[in-house]
Amino acid sequence: MKIKNVFLIISLLLVVSIFACKKDDNTGAILTATTTDPLNNVTGVARNKAIEFTFSEPMDPLTINNSTFVLKQGSTAINGTVTYSGTTATFTPTNTLAAGTSYTATMTTGAKSLNGNSLAANSVWSFTTGGSTSVLAVVDLGTSGNYVILAKTAINNSATSAVTGDLGISPAATSYITGFALTKATGYATSAQVTGQIFGADMADPTPINLTTAVNNMVTAYNDAAGRSFPDFTELGTGNIGGKTLIAGLYKWTSAVTMPSDVIISGSATDVWIFQISGNLSMSSAVNITLSGGALAKNIFWQVAGQATLGTTSHFEGVILSMTGITFQTGASINGRALAQTAVVLDANTVTKPQ
Repeated sequence: MKIKNVFLIISLLLVVSIFACKKDDNTGAILTATTTDPLNNVTGVARNKAIEFTFSEPMDPLTINNSTFVLKQGSTAINGTVTYSGTTATFTPTNTLAAGTSYTATMTTGAKSLNGNSLAANSVWSFTTGGSTSVLAVVDLGTSGNYVILAKTAINNSATSAVTGDLGISPAATSYITGFALTKATGYATSAQVTGQIFGADMADPTPINLTTAVNNMVTAYNDAAGRSFPDFTELGTGNIGGKTLIAGLYKWTSAVTMPSDVIISGSATDVWIFQISGNLSMSSAVNITLSGGALAKNIFWQVAGQATLGTTSHFEGVILSMTGITFQTGASINGRALAQTAVVLDANTVTKPQ
Protein backbone atom coordinates (compact mmCIF):
# COMPACT_ATOMS: atom_id res chain seq x y z
CA MET A 1 0.00 0.00 0.00
CA LYS A 2 2.82 2.34 0.81
CA ILE A 3 4.38 1.72 -2.60
CA LYS A 4 1.02 2.42 -4.28
CA ASN A 5 0.69 5.68 -2.35
CA VAL A 6 4.16 6.73 -3.40
CA PHE A 7 3.33 6.10 -7.06
CA LEU A 8 0.07 8.02 -6.66
CA ILE A 9 1.85 11.01 -5.14
CA ILE A 10 4.49 10.98 -7.91
CA SER A 11 1.76 10.84 -10.59
CA LEU A 12 -0.08 13.77 -9.03
CA LEU A 13 3.14 15.80 -8.88
CA LEU A 14 3.82 15.08 -12.57
CA VAL A 15 0.34 16.23 -13.57
CA VAL A 16 0.70 19.44 -11.56
CA SER A 17 4.14 20.03 -13.10
CA ILE A 18 2.79 19.58 -16.64
CA PHE A 19 -0.04 22.04 -16.08
CA ALA A 20 2.36 24.52 -14.53
CA CYS A 21 4.64 24.26 -17.55
CA LYS A 22 1.73 24.82 -19.89
CA LYS A 23 0.69 27.84 -17.96
CA ASP A 24 4.21 29.25 -18.10
CA ASP A 25 4.42 28.56 -21.85
CA ASN A 26 1.18 30.38 -22.52
CA THR A 27 1.48 33.43 -20.35
CA GLY A 28 5.03 33.71 -19.13
CA ALA A 29 6.93 33.50 -22.43
CA ILE A 30 8.87 36.52 -23.67
CA LEU A 31 7.63 37.87 -26.99
CA THR A 32 10.49 38.63 -29.39
CA ALA A 33 11.15 39.58 -33.00
CA THR A 34 12.10 36.67 -35.25
CA THR A 35 13.37 39.07 -37.92
CA THR A 36 12.88 42.46 -39.52
CA ASP A 37 12.93 43.29 -43.21
CA PRO A 38 14.98 45.28 -43.95
CA LEU A 39 17.49 44.32 -41.28
CA ASN A 40 18.98 46.88 -38.93
CA ASN A 41 21.51 49.29 -40.50
CA VAL A 42 21.05 47.93 -44.03
CA THR A 43 21.76 50.37 -46.88
CA GLY A 44 20.53 50.49 -50.47
CA VAL A 45 16.93 49.59 -49.55
CA ALA A 46 14.47 50.04 -52.42
CA ARG A 47 12.33 53.14 -52.14
CA ASN A 48 9.15 51.12 -52.71
CA LYS A 49 10.02 48.67 -49.93
CA ALA A 50 7.31 47.53 -47.49
CA ILE A 51 8.70 47.26 -43.94
CA GLU A 52 8.13 43.95 -42.11
CA PHE A 53 8.38 42.80 -38.48
CA THR A 54 7.98 39.09 -37.74
CA PHE A 55 7.03 38.01 -34.20
CA SER A 56 7.98 34.84 -32.36
CA GLU A 57 4.33 33.90 -31.83
CA PRO A 58 0.88 34.71 -33.27
CA MET A 59 -0.38 38.17 -32.43
CA ASP A 60 -3.68 39.84 -31.61
CA PRO A 61 -4.40 41.62 -34.95
CA LEU A 62 -6.27 44.42 -33.15
CA THR A 63 -3.00 45.49 -31.50
CA ILE A 64 -1.07 45.71 -34.80
CA ASN A 65 -1.80 49.19 -36.14
CA ASN A 66 -0.35 52.63 -36.90
CA SER A 67 0.06 53.31 -33.19
CA THR A 68 2.19 50.24 -32.51
CA PHE A 69 4.08 50.03 -35.84
CA VAL A 70 5.65 53.38 -36.72
CA LEU A 71 8.09 54.58 -39.40
CA LYS A 72 9.90 57.92 -39.13
CA GLN A 73 12.40 59.99 -41.05
CA GLY A 74 14.09 61.90 -38.30
CA SER A 75 11.24 63.13 -36.12
CA THR A 76 8.71 63.11 -38.97
CA ALA A 77 6.23 60.23 -39.03
CA ILE A 78 5.73 58.57 -42.41
CA ASN A 79 2.17 57.88 -43.50
CA GLY A 80 1.41 54.28 -44.35
CA THR A 81 -0.87 51.29 -44.01
CA VAL A 82 -0.27 48.55 -41.41
CA THR A 83 -1.42 44.99 -42.07
CA TYR A 84 -0.91 41.69 -40.27
CA SER A 85 -0.77 38.08 -41.52
CA GLY A 86 0.52 34.91 -39.85
CA THR A 87 3.16 36.26 -37.50
CA THR A 88 4.29 39.18 -39.70
CA ALA A 89 3.26 42.83 -39.47
CA THR A 90 3.78 44.97 -42.59
CA PHE A 91 4.06 48.74 -42.88
CA THR A 92 3.49 49.94 -46.47
CA PRO A 93 4.37 53.63 -46.96
CA THR A 94 1.69 55.71 -48.68
CA ASN A 95 4.29 57.52 -50.78
CA THR A 96 7.64 56.49 -52.24
CA LEU A 97 10.45 56.84 -49.73
CA ALA A 98 13.10 59.47 -50.43
CA ALA A 99 16.37 58.46 -52.08
CA GLY A 100 19.53 58.04 -50.01
CA THR A 101 17.68 58.71 -46.76
CA SER A 102 17.83 57.12 -43.30
CA TYR A 103 14.58 55.86 -41.74
CA THR A 104 13.78 54.42 -38.30
CA ALA A 105 11.07 51.81 -37.71
CA THR A 106 9.59 51.02 -34.29
CA MET A 107 7.40 48.20 -33.02
CA THR A 108 6.09 49.21 -29.59
CA THR A 109 5.19 47.19 -26.53
CA GLY A 110 1.55 47.97 -27.32
CA ALA A 111 1.56 45.00 -29.73
CA LYS A 112 0.21 41.95 -27.88
CA SER A 113 0.26 38.25 -28.68
CA LEU A 114 -2.87 36.12 -28.57
CA ASN A 115 -1.66 35.02 -25.12
CA GLY A 116 -1.31 38.61 -23.94
CA ASN A 117 2.48 38.70 -24.17
CA SER A 118 4.28 41.88 -25.24
CA LEU A 119 7.81 42.86 -26.18
CA ALA A 120 10.09 43.55 -23.21
CA ALA A 121 10.82 46.98 -24.76
CA ASN A 122 10.14 48.86 -27.96
CA SER A 123 11.97 47.25 -30.90
CA VAL A 124 13.75 49.93 -32.94
CA TRP A 125 15.80 49.49 -36.12
CA SER A 126 17.06 51.73 -38.92
CA PHE A 127 17.86 51.46 -42.62
CA THR A 128 18.91 53.71 -45.51
CA THR A 129 17.23 53.81 -48.90
CA GLY A 130 19.07 53.38 -52.18
CA GLY A 131 19.14 55.66 -55.17
CA SER A 132 20.72 59.06 -55.35
CA THR A 133 19.61 62.51 -54.35
CA SER A 134 21.21 63.83 -57.56
CA VAL A 135 19.86 63.38 -61.08
CA LEU A 136 20.54 59.93 -62.52
CA ALA A 137 23.16 60.09 -65.30
CA VAL A 138 21.93 59.36 -68.82
CA VAL A 139 23.10 56.25 -70.66
CA ASP A 140 25.68 57.30 -73.25
CA LEU A 141 24.58 55.74 -76.54
CA GLY A 142 27.69 56.88 -78.43
CA THR A 143 27.21 56.69 -82.19
CA SER A 144 24.42 54.11 -81.78
CA GLY A 145 22.36 57.19 -80.95
CA ASN A 146 22.66 58.20 -84.62
CA TYR A 147 20.14 55.48 -85.50
CA VAL A 148 16.46 55.12 -84.70
CA ILE A 149 16.76 51.38 -85.49
CA LEU A 150 20.02 49.47 -85.12
CA ALA A 151 20.37 45.68 -85.22
CA LYS A 152 23.02 43.01 -85.61
CA THR A 153 21.20 40.25 -87.51
CA ALA A 154 18.08 41.54 -89.28
CA ILE A 155 15.55 44.32 -89.74
CA ASN A 156 12.34 42.81 -91.13
CA ASN A 157 9.30 44.83 -92.17
CA SER A 158 6.10 42.94 -93.01
CA ALA A 159 4.00 45.88 -94.21
CA THR A 160 4.27 49.56 -94.94
CA SER A 161 5.85 51.41 -92.01
CA ALA A 162 6.77 55.05 -91.43
CA VAL A 163 10.24 55.48 -89.95
CA THR A 164 11.78 58.86 -89.12
CA GLY A 165 15.52 58.51 -88.59
CA ASP A 166 18.38 56.35 -89.88
CA LEU A 167 18.50 52.54 -89.88
CA GLY A 168 21.63 50.41 -89.54
CA ILE A 169 22.59 46.74 -89.54
CA SER A 170 25.93 45.08 -88.76
CA PRO A 171 27.59 42.62 -89.06
CA ALA A 172 24.70 41.35 -91.23
CA ALA A 173 24.58 42.57 -94.83
CA THR A 174 22.04 44.86 -96.45
CA SER A 175 20.10 41.85 -97.74
CA TYR A 176 18.97 41.21 -94.17
CA ILE A 177 16.97 44.44 -94.26
CA THR A 178 13.68 43.36 -95.83
CA GLY A 179 10.31 44.91 -96.62
CA PHE A 180 11.53 48.47 -97.35
CA ALA A 181 12.02 48.30 -101.16
CA LEU A 182 15.48 49.85 -100.89
CA THR A 183 16.99 52.17 -103.46
CA LYS A 184 20.75 51.77 -103.23
CA ALA A 185 23.23 54.64 -103.35
CA THR A 186 26.94 54.87 -102.55
CA GLY A 187 27.44 53.94 -98.92
CA TYR A 188 23.74 54.00 -98.04
CA ALA A 189 20.22 53.26 -99.30
CA THR A 190 16.85 55.00 -99.19
CA SER A 191 13.24 53.92 -98.95
CA ALA A 192 9.87 55.60 -99.42
CA GLN A 193 9.04 54.33 -95.91
CA VAL A 194 12.05 55.97 -94.27
CA THR A 195 12.68 59.65 -93.66
CA GLY A 196 16.41 59.16 -93.33
CA GLN A 197 19.06 56.81 -94.66
CA ILE A 198 19.64 53.07 -94.39
CA PHE A 199 23.06 51.53 -93.80
CA GLY A 200 24.36 47.96 -94.13
CA ALA A 201 27.69 46.36 -93.23
CA ASP A 202 28.48 45.47 -96.87
CA MET A 203 28.10 49.02 -98.23
CA ALA A 204 30.91 51.28 -99.41
CA ASP A 205 33.34 52.87 -96.97
CA PRO A 206 33.15 54.41 -94.44
CA THR A 207 29.81 52.75 -93.68
CA PRO A 208 31.18 49.38 -92.44
CA ILE A 209 33.50 50.89 -89.83
CA ASN A 210 30.86 53.41 -88.78
CA LEU A 211 28.40 50.58 -88.18
CA THR A 212 30.95 48.49 -86.29
CA THR A 213 31.56 51.42 -83.96
CA ALA A 214 27.84 52.04 -83.53
CA VAL A 215 27.12 48.39 -82.68
CA ASN A 216 29.99 48.34 -80.18
CA ASN A 217 28.62 51.53 -78.64
CA MET A 218 25.17 49.91 -78.45
CA VAL A 219 26.58 46.95 -76.50
CA THR A 220 28.51 49.30 -74.22
CA ALA A 221 25.33 51.30 -73.55
CA TYR A 222 23.42 48.10 -72.76
CA ASN A 223 26.09 47.02 -70.29
CA ASP A 224 26.13 50.48 -68.72
CA ALA A 225 22.36 50.43 -68.18
CA ALA A 226 22.42 46.84 -66.89
CA GLY A 227 25.30 47.55 -64.54
CA ARG A 228 23.88 50.56 -62.70
CA SER A 229 23.73 49.81 -58.97
CA PHE A 230 21.66 50.93 -55.97
CA PRO A 231 18.21 50.91 -57.61
CA ASP A 232 15.51 53.23 -56.35
CA PHE A 233 12.83 50.62 -57.01
CA THR A 234 13.03 46.82 -57.09
CA GLU A 235 10.44 44.36 -58.36
CA LEU A 236 7.83 47.12 -58.62
CA GLY A 237 4.39 45.58 -59.05
CA THR A 238 6.15 42.16 -59.12
CA GLY A 239 6.73 42.96 -62.80
CA ASN A 240 3.24 44.24 -63.67
CA ILE A 241 3.54 48.02 -64.13
CA GLY A 242 0.18 48.54 -65.81
CA GLY A 243 -1.67 51.58 -64.45
CA LYS A 244 1.37 52.94 -62.63
CA THR A 245 2.93 56.39 -62.71
CA LEU A 246 6.71 56.04 -62.85
CA ILE A 247 8.82 58.83 -61.40
CA ALA A 248 12.49 59.31 -62.30
CA GLY A 249 15.00 56.78 -61.01
CA LEU A 250 16.63 53.39 -61.44
CA TYR A 251 14.23 50.43 -61.53
CA LYS A 252 15.21 46.76 -61.35
CA TRP A 253 13.33 43.52 -62.03
CA THR A 254 14.80 40.01 -61.87
CA SER A 255 12.05 38.60 -64.09
CA ALA A 256 9.71 39.68 -66.89
CA VAL A 257 7.86 43.01 -67.02
CA THR A 258 4.36 43.41 -68.45
CA MET A 259 2.20 46.40 -69.32
CA PRO A 260 -1.41 45.21 -69.54
CA SER A 261 -2.72 48.77 -69.17
CA ASP A 262 -1.56 52.36 -69.70
CA VAL A 263 1.56 53.70 -67.99
CA ILE A 264 2.53 57.31 -67.19
CA ILE A 265 6.16 58.41 -67.00
CA SER A 266 6.25 61.61 -64.97
CA GLY A 267 9.15 64.00 -64.46
CA SER A 268 11.02 66.99 -65.79
CA ALA A 269 13.05 67.45 -68.97
CA THR A 270 16.26 66.77 -67.02
CA ASP A 271 15.04 63.65 -65.22
CA VAL A 272 16.32 60.22 -66.23
CA TRP A 273 14.73 56.76 -66.07
CA ILE A 274 16.59 53.45 -66.37
CA PHE A 275 14.60 50.22 -66.33
CA GLN A 276 16.67 47.06 -65.76
CA ILE A 277 14.69 44.01 -66.91
CA SER A 278 16.21 40.53 -66.60
CA GLY A 279 13.40 38.86 -68.59
CA ASN A 280 11.05 39.86 -71.39
CA LEU A 281 9.25 43.18 -71.76
CA SER A 282 5.68 42.75 -73.02
CA MET A 283 3.24 45.55 -73.82
CA SER A 284 -0.38 44.58 -74.46
CA SER A 285 -2.40 45.70 -77.46
CA ALA A 286 -3.70 49.29 -77.48
CA VAL A 287 -1.73 50.17 -74.34
CA ASN A 288 -0.04 53.58 -74.25
CA ILE A 289 2.91 55.07 -72.42
CA THR A 290 2.26 58.77 -71.79
CA LEU A 291 4.86 61.35 -70.77
CA SER A 292 3.96 64.09 -68.29
CA GLY A 293 5.65 67.02 -66.56
CA GLY A 294 8.09 67.61 -69.41
CA ALA A 295 9.66 64.12 -69.41
CA LEU A 296 11.62 63.36 -72.59
CA ALA A 297 11.80 60.02 -74.41
CA LYS A 298 15.54 60.45 -75.02
CA ASN A 299 16.10 60.24 -71.25
CA ILE A 300 14.17 56.97 -70.80
CA PHE A 301 16.17 53.75 -71.17
CA TRP A 302 14.69 50.23 -71.20
CA GLN A 303 17.46 47.63 -70.78
CA VAL A 304 15.86 44.30 -71.67
CA ALA A 305 17.75 41.01 -71.41
CA GLY A 306 14.91 39.13 -73.08
CA GLN A 307 12.57 39.92 -75.94
CA ALA A 308 10.80 43.29 -76.11
CA THR A 309 7.34 43.03 -77.68
CA LEU A 310 5.06 46.01 -78.34
CA GLY A 311 1.44 44.94 -78.82
CA THR A 312 -0.89 45.81 -81.67
CA THR A 313 -1.60 49.58 -81.94
CA SER A 314 0.30 50.24 -78.69
CA HIS A 315 2.46 53.34 -78.21
CA PHE A 316 5.87 53.26 -76.55
CA GLU A 317 8.21 55.98 -75.27
CA GLY A 318 11.96 55.69 -74.76
CA VAL A 319 15.11 53.92 -75.92
CA ILE A 320 14.95 50.13 -75.98
CA LEU A 321 18.31 48.40 -75.48
CA SER A 322 17.56 44.72 -76.06
CA MET A 323 19.92 41.77 -75.95
CA THR A 324 17.45 39.33 -77.51
CA GLY A 325 15.32 41.26 -80.02
CA ILE A 326 12.54 43.80 -80.51
CA THR A 327 9.18 43.03 -82.13
CA PHE A 328 6.62 45.65 -83.11
CA GLN A 329 3.24 44.07 -83.68
CA THR A 330 0.81 45.51 -86.23
CA GLY A 331 0.29 49.25 -85.91
CA ALA A 332 2.48 49.73 -82.83
CA SER A 333 4.41 53.01 -82.57
CA ILE A 334 7.42 54.32 -80.70
CA ASN A 335 8.86 57.70 -79.91
CA GLY A 336 12.39 56.59 -79.17
CA ARG A 337 14.94 54.11 -80.51
CA ALA A 338 14.99 50.35 -81.10
CA LEU A 339 18.55 49.11 -80.54
CA ALA A 340 18.81 45.31 -80.64
CA GLN A 341 21.73 42.92 -80.39
CA THR A 342 19.79 40.54 -82.66
CA ALA A 343 16.82 41.52 -84.86
CA VAL A 344 14.13 44.20 -85.07
CA VAL A 345 10.79 43.10 -86.54
CA LEU A 346 8.29 45.65 -87.91
CA ASP A 347 4.71 45.40 -89.15
CA ALA A 348 3.09 48.65 -90.35
CA ASN A 349 4.64 50.66 -87.55
CA THR A 350 5.47 54.30 -86.86
CA VAL A 351 8.98 54.78 -85.51
CA THR A 352 10.11 58.31 -84.63
CA LYS A 353 13.48 59.34 -83.27
CA PRO A 354 13.26 61.28 -80.01
CA GLN A 355 14.02 65.00 -79.98
